[in-house]
This record gives sequence, structure tokens and C-alpha cells, in this order.
Amino acid sequence: MKNVAILTAGGIGSRMGQDIPKQFLSVNDKPVIVYTLEVFQNHPEIDEIVVACLDGWEGVLDAYARQFNITKLKKIVKGGEDGQASIRNCLDAIDDGEDKIVVIHDGNRPMLSADIVSNALAGCKKNGNAVVAIPCTEVLMTSEDGKTADGMMDRDKVKRTQTPHVFYLKDILSAHREAEERGLPRSAASCALYEMLGRKVYFVDGSEKNLKLTTVDDIDIFNALLSIKREGWLKDGGEKK
Repeated sequence: MKNVAILTAGGIGSRMGQDIPKQFLSVNDKPVIVYTLEVFQNHPEIDEIVVACLDGWEGVLDAYARQFNITKLKKIVKGGEDGQASIRNCLDAIDDGEDKIVVIHDGNRPMLSADIVSNALAGCKKNGNAVVAIPCTEVLMTSEDGKTADGMMDRDKVKRTQTPHVFYLKDILSAHREAEERGLPRSAASCALYEMLGRKVYFVDGSEKNLKLTTVDDIDIFNALLSIKREGWLKDGGEKK
């Protein structure tokens, strides 16, 4: 059974405040999307990569794939009007009658580790799906007006989900179809789609380093993490390579 990585790279990155979409911004002379592609290119359990790409940027992505030798990239699919549609476009593009495991990941999460990918694949094979998540360490307060607190949540019962989200192709496709038939609220997070349908979601451990680049501050943090990586500090906890 093939393991196929699906990367979403269809956003325009409005919160980044840049003319170039965030996934195509260059950091240390390499586009963000290439860092993410390389995670899956170099992972021995990933057979193919499919990317949902922002309309008009497909040629740029293809050129980057050739420049950086991303040989596992097999399809570039047009991104949809939202994240859910982009994922669905990729699922339809690889639906050839054979079941696969799909590893759905944000194209602008370039610091994903190989260990997280491996653990998520193992979790999917064990439980039927796997969603990468980390504990919530902050105090969580609710607010009706957005200005004042009116309650608290038990942070021990809260998870912050990341990507990848890993599913069997037949299962996640059926979830998309059922959600559309029922007219459920749209969500770019496949785990949210599962939860709305009453399907059980299983967690595997993520990492604070598995950062999603959304703002300029995130780019600064990414730069710092890359500097640490170049110096050989690769592991959580600070063990040197």
C-alpha cells in the first residue's frame, strides 16, 4: 500500500503582509515549500507527493521541484476555494481504485521531523487514523465579547492540533462526501471534519518546533530554528548531533 503525502499550498498568506504567498517566500535562499517537500522526499516511507497549489503558481512550484530534485512530486493540483476543497482536489486526483494512506500536511509547516511522520504512519496503521497534536501549556480563558474573561477551560483536557493528519484514503474520502451531503460547516482541518461526523480521532505526539508559518514573527522563529539546526542541535531537549 502506498503512502502519499498531500501538501496544501493554496493560500495567499494575507496575514504575512507580503506580495509573495507565504509558502513561496525564500528563507536562506530556499522557498518555504521546498523545506516542507524535502521532509517527505527524504522520508523512506513516503512513496509520492501531491501538492494543492495556489492558482497561477503551478509553474513556479514545478521549477522548484526540478531545481531541488524533489523526484517524489507526482501531481500538482489546483487549490480550491478553501482548505477543505484543496484537500478534496488532491484526494480525487489520487483516487484510482486502490486504497492508500494519505499524510495531509500544511505546506507552510517546514520543520516537521521524520520521527513525527513515522509515528503518525504507525498510529494510522494501528488505530485507523492519526492526528499530530501537542499539549496546551497556557491558561485557557473564554470570552464572549473578546475583551473580558468569563470563564476558564481545563487545559489538561485540551490538545493543540498540528499536521500531518493521516488517514486511509477510502476513509477520508468518505468523510468528505458525507460532510458535503449533510451540508456540514467547512473546515481545512481533516480532524475537525472527522469530529463533526462523530468519528473518533486518535492523537500522536507533535512538537513545538513543528511551526506553522503564518506571520512575519513565525518567519523569524523559523530562521532561528534553522540556525540551531545548522549548528547541530537537532533534537528536542537540545542534544547535539
